[in-house]
Amino acid sequence: MDKVTKLAIAALRITLGWFMFYAGITKVLDPAWSAAGYLNSAKTFTGLFQWFASPEILPAINFINEWGLTLLGVSLILGVFVRLSSVLGAVLMMLYYFPVLEFPYVGHGFLIDDHIIYALVLAYFAAAKVGRIWGLENWCGSLPICKKFPKLRSLIG
Repeated sequence: MDKVTKLAIAALRITLGWFMFYAGITKVLDPAWSAAGYLNSAKTFTGLFQWFASPEILPAINFINEWGLTLLGVSLILGVFVRLSSVLGAVLMMLYYFPVLEFPYVGHGFLIDDHIIYALVLAYFAAAKVGRIWGLENWCGSLPICKKFPKLRSLIG
């Protein structure tokens, strides 16, 4: 892989990381933030998303949402645990996609919206092991725990 390609991939990883980090940390820092409104207005799988919004489940959903986005961003920015965080992030993006899907329309598009694009980019990150491109994955892979448990290295990056 040439230097320009590596630079483009690293830039994409870091900028998407910043985008996710910012989306998460603003939720963490806002004590009034809740996913309830988004979940209760779901157009697809309404029963599931209303269950997510129930008073017993909502605190966990808010925590997963806030910290999931924040830690996904940190992972992408630093280039560590990228494979694992990208898979989990793609799942999160799909969970954002379905509430706004009013088949075949979604938000301001037809079948495809920004959440699908993010999910596909994150899937690419996981498949291509992009944390090894100007990220901390290579350093983490050289740690004694990764040498002792090589399957751990394939899981994280």
